[in-house]
Amino acid sequence: MNKRLMILDLICYGAIPFLIWNYGREPLGDYTTILLSTVPGFIYTVYRFIKEKQLNIAGLFVITSLFISTAVNLLSTTANNMLWNQVYLGYGFGVIFLISTIIKKPLALYFAVDVAYLQGYSREDSRKLYKLKGLFLWFQLVNLLFVFRGLFLNSLKASLIKSYGADGYDKVIIYMNISGWVFSGLIFLSFLFVSNKIAQYSAQLSNEEKESSGGAEI
Repeated sequence: MNKRLMILDLICYGAIPFLIWNYGREPLGDYTTILLSTVPGFIYTVYRFIKEKQLNIAGLFVITSLFISTAVNLLSTTANNMLWNQVYLGYGFGVIFLISTIIKKPLALYFAVDVAYLQGYSREDSRKLYKLKGLFLWFQLVNLLFVFRGLFLNSLKASLIKSYGADGYDKVIIYMNISGWVFSGLIFLSFLFVSNKIAQYSAQLSNEEKESSGGAEI
């Protein structure tokens, strides 16, 4: 992720919601203000999806998550209910990642296939490569990192809500953004690590094919 996107993420997911909360809660009330604070992130994510993504598993997951989250927020009747519903929903997304790990169809693998496709590689070829024994385990482990991320972040949010309630939503924004960035960094590094493993594995397969071909010619 480049510096420009990092700054935009920080502004849309952190700074603007923080300002809306601090200046909007008195005239608008907690529920309306928290609801409005989710709008910048929603619009920004949809914009990023339209500009950068094609119709793929990662894009569908992001956009579906956004619509479900927005529906849950709108159906919540109070600020406190909204915060708790966001926690339950976050656990739900974590369960989805866990199930995909258990049934051996890790979403992390399909996210990587989407990235490879944007770089010009065939989806089918990437899927076959990533499902090979030497690489598949790494995608399972990355998927478990997503599971742990969901468990940790939503447990943290639940703890903050218990400690501060809706009145401390500004603290929730700060702590959640900091911890979210930490996990984003870990996930980025994990995909970077797996990419390196893919490169090594591909080079090994290529060498084996060359040796096999050379032996056949002899």
